[in-house]
Amino acid sequence: MKILVIEDERKLARFIKQGLEQHGHVADLTHSGSEGLDFLAGGLYDLVLLDLMLPGQTGFEVLQNLRTFGLTVPVIILSALSDPDKVVHGLDLGAVDYMRKPFDFNELLARIRVLQRRTTTSDNVVIRVADLEMRLVSHQVLKNGSVLELTNREFALLELLMRRAGQLVTKNEIAEKVWAVDYDMGSNVIEVHIYQLRKKLDAHGQTGLIETLVGRGYRCKTA
Repeated sequence: MKILVIEDERKLARFIKQGLEQHGHVADLTHSGSEGLDFLAGGLYDLVLLDLMLPGQTGFEVLQNLRTFGLTVPVIILSALSDPDKVVHGLDLGAVDYMRKPFDFNELLARIRVLQRRTTTSDNVVIRVADLEMRLVSHQVLKNGSVLELTNREFALLELLMRRAGQLVTKNEIAEKVWAVDYDMGSNVIEVHIYQLRKKLDAHGQTGLIETLVGRGYRCKTA
């Protein structure tokens, strides 16, 4: 999953980001409510982990604005506020879950897995293109039963290409949907990741799956 963490306690935010990435997720950080909304407007996320006591805009205001703008990304609140009225108010504004700080990180991971199972339908649990099989819940890519060892970014990049198999995916789309705020338009980071991904696919006999359309972007072949 691609997760946005909106948390103003920077040490805690870094801990959450590191833990999420160690368990196969892609995580971005922001430390204020208003900046978090900017991130959400500019990138696609599968989940938001949201503190309530934030500078700029409170977590409650972020939730209200998300719904006002028609953004339906699931939100799990992480907050030291334990007043039942606050919990109810956050859930009424559209949050799907509420965890009180301090929380056990393994419990957070378990709740994220529950959310994945709830939001992942039988139609998109597995993506298949040519001889590749991508299992979204277990975060695995297989070729003839062998598991490809991919980084989180490589997995997210391949997922985008496989979901759009046979279609052009531009560099701008890749930057927005895979890198979001981390992407430097002047860098060659996309090209480097495409190169590394091709090497891993080629090593498993999937030569030429990713096609470069010069000056336009990339395409995942369907066969």
